[in-house]
Amino acid sequence: MALRKFKPVTPGTRHKVISSFEEITCTTPEKSLLAPIKSSGGRNNQGRMTMRYIGGGHKRMYRIIDFKRDKDGMEATVKTIEYDPNRSARIALLAYTDGEKRYIIAPVGLTVGQKIVSGRGVAPEVGNTLHLSEIPLGTIIHNIELIPGQGAAMARSAGTYAQLLAREGNHAVLKLPSGETRQVLVACRATVGSVSNPDHQNESHGKAGRKRWLGRRPRNRGVSMNPVDHPMGGGEGKNSGGHPRSRKGLLAKGKKTRDPKKTTSKFIIERRRK
Repeated sequence: MALRKFKPVTPGTRHKVISSFEEITCTTPEKSLLAPIKSSGGRNNQGRMTMRYIGGGHKRMYRIIDFKRDKDGMEATVKTIEYDPNRSARIALLAYTDGEKRYIIAPVGLTVGQKIVSGRGVAPEVGNTLHLSEIPLGTIIHNIELIPGQGAAMARSAGTYAQLLAREGNHAVLKLPSGETRQVLVACRATVGSVSNPDHQNESHGKAGRKRWLGRRPRNRGVSMNPVDHPMGGGEGKNSGGHPRSRKGLLAKGKKTRDPKKTTSKFIIERRRK
């Protein structure tokens, strides 16, 4: 999971830092696990732009990921570690003993040829999926369910993980990547280990073109606009701005957006770090 730095032979390579991709073992995806993705360009079904700064980018195919890991008691062999253009983490192709193939999010330390399994009574080893009731306290986990059987919802991006702190009755206490401490039902599943590609946060695109390849158009500041375009626009010279607001005039940067009446708030023991 190393990084590659470039000599500044061009302006685009001066600050370019990308993954070395040394953990990738296969460049051709499993055809039976691909699905098409239709890009919207930020437009809705009427063709009107509803999200700014989206458009272009390289054409992609979606890799169907097994977030449920519900093939219990059947051993699977890791065939390949692959790049996924739709997420920051690496993915692993599993081949089960009955011949079925599935993709999973690859944890750190998963290697080709390794055997992994899911279900009850499974050893808490890297790549294995267990119920929270069977995972030892203090274990590093990822791909955590919020509702039993729903599939993984938390700690799925590159380098992230949660820690199992305690068990209280029907709930387990987890410390999440954001710093939030919350309760999750012990009937929910999680995978042992942390998500692969932890150096993703240290990458640098080096040039605007790499952002365009990802489908992200230039994003300009509100203070650089005219008053007709943004509440923070206008002013003589650089005398503009005021309180940070959205384009619709709503206060930004600090306003709490979570619904105070949300029913799941009772499961949050400690809010995330500011």
